[in-house]
Amino acid sequence: MSDEIHSDVHGGVQTVRIVRPDKRGALTQGMYSALTEAFTAAEADAGVRIIRLCGDAGSFTAGNDLDDFLAGGALRPDGPTMGFLRVVARGTKLLVAEVDGPAVGIGTTVLLHCDLVYATERSRLGLPFVSLGVVPEFGSSLLLPRRVGPAAAARLVYFGEPFGAAEAARLGIVTEVLADAQALRARVDDRVAALLAQPAEALAATRALLHDAGDAEILDRIELEGRIFAERLASAQTQAAIAARMPGRNRGS
Repeated sequence: MSDEIHSDVHGGVQTVRIVRPDKRGALTQGMYSALTEAFTAAEADAGVRIIRLCGDAGSFTAGNDLDDFLAGGALRPDGPTMGFLRVVARGTKLLVAEVDGPAVGIGTTVLLHCDLVYATERSRLGLPFVSLGVVPEFGSSLLLPRRVGPAAAARLVYFGEPFGAAEAARLGIVTEVLADAQALRARVDDRVAALLAQPAEALAATRALLHDAGDAEILDRIELEGRIFAERLASAQTQAAIAARMPGRNRGS
């Protein structure tokens, strides 16, 4: 699959793990390609009922690797990033997130597409798009107000300030908060086993009823956000905002 994206299938569950500890799981175009491959394989495999998305070594993902994004072409319509956003948004399998540590930018917006999200107390979420001179992505400008309400959504995206797992749970982004990584893993193991014990067809049908998979409005919003994000990323103002906010090389959004 990839040195930085690990994927394996066992007992009806496809576990997809982001493994880039030196960059806190920040995503490159190559990683997006591998993630798309993994999610596409899960959709095509009738034996897979649940996708379990995890980070590694105390990080979920710090977001996009901005050095990689700034190299150009990251959000072209036929590129790896947009391919990943589409395959997740159109997905039909239950998606369970296991969050430990930073979940920034797309690390937060992907959670809006998950059916269940479990996080440790030390996890920190954030939507720093405006602060970096860009706009929210992954349909979050539509999904976030639906989830948390317009006022809370405006606060989270306009200021981009990080927030903890407890607040994320209060807002309805996180399902449950666990004490530490060990407790998190055990709880997700338990909840996944409980899901697998449910009648498969009824669970899949209920998921389709509850979820917005394939919703044309969401897919259209993803495309619109992608175009605006790409335009903003190429602007001098955004280049300056990124340089001022994150002068180091280990940066994500």
